[in-house]
Amino acid sequence: MTPWYEIANADAVESPSLLIYPDRVEKNLAEMIRFAGDPSRLRPHVKTHKLPQIVAMKLAVGITKFKTSTIAEAEMTANAGGRDILMAYQPVGPGAGRFAQLIKAFPQTQFAALVDNPGTLAELSAAAVAAGVTMELVVDLNVGMNRTGIVPGAEAFALYKLLFQTPAVIAGGLHAYDGHLHNPDHDTVGRSVKQMCESLDILIADIQAAGHPKPRIIAGGTPTSPLLVRYPGIEVGAGTTVLWDFGQAATTPYLPCMNAAVLMSRVISRPTPDRLCLDLGYKSVACESPQPRVRFFGLEDAEIVLQNEEHLVLQTPRAASFPVGTVLYGIPRHICPTVAMHSYVWQVRDGIATERWPVVARTRRITI
Repeated sequence: MTPWYEIANADAVESPSLLIYPDRVEKNLAEMIRFAGDPSRLRPHVKTHKLPQIVAMKLAVGITKFKTSTIAEAEMTANAGGRDILMAYQPVGPGAGRFAQLIKAFPQTQFAALVDNPGTLAELSAAAVAAGVTMELVVDLNVGMNRTGIVPGAEAFALYKLLFQTPAVIAGGLHAYDGHLHNPDHDTVGRSVKQMCESLDILIADIQAAGHPKPRIIAGGTPTSPLLVRYPGIEVGAGTTVLWDFGQAATTPYLPCMNAAVLMSRVISRPTPDRLCLDLGYKSVACESPQPRVRFFGLEDAEIVLQNEEHLVLQTPRAASFPVGTVLYGIPRHICPTVAMHSYVWQVRDGIATERWPVVARTRRITI
């Protein structure tokens, strides 16, 4: 039987290329809905795929809320039919005006963005007033990652109250990204999630005691989403689940997602009897992690000994079995930035690469 990842028309596909398998994407979406219990609990991040076709697939199964990191991703999602989009990023500098223009350009879509300090809140308010729009803002909480946000407590409470007093601003709730919580042990992650939710509950109680409605909570990434859905009302932001990679599989073994994106490469040289050079340099696969950054089917025992911009060298005693021109398929360690390195991906159905999809949101600016 032909392996699921191989394509029959490889001769028509240049390498390196990224292949997307929609039938496997659909199964991953079904798994997301299964662990969430209902599509309304999901707000998946589009940064993993950056593709309007996958936004459409999410909409088709009832997922109507989306999370993005960039204005380009938000614009792509809106163009694809998304009507509830959180840009999980705090717009600063020209970004404030661009975000206001995004809101103005898509009046049928509800956008929101993050804010974590009074100064930026004032700048976003001014941008909204200047554009003649109302801006929904979500307070970004620092729940331990120490990357962005404000620690839950008195200052966060004061900032949230300030939203209600700021011109052209709507209070959109609280955002808590827990990217530091990744552990293969399900129970260990569960205890950390419980502690985080307890700190959120205190802040929520203070907000309600001040006479404000209970805030919407948007929290979590891929590792914690299956655990956070146990807490009523939280929208979870799993994103990698759609395409999957071997890095996520290692840190989140309790999620039974399947690889739906595969790198296709070719042997371009055999410089020594035990080495193969491939055309998969670090301009084609995410390179922020240590090696191996990709694992090749059928060459699991090979060692990556060198990688440059357009070359990757494998050492294996079986090198003679892979002549120049041999097509190889591999799974990246980190799919999200890998997608961003490709101007287009190939859709694969029934073992055939049928269509090229432009990676629309890999750019920093589409029109706005």
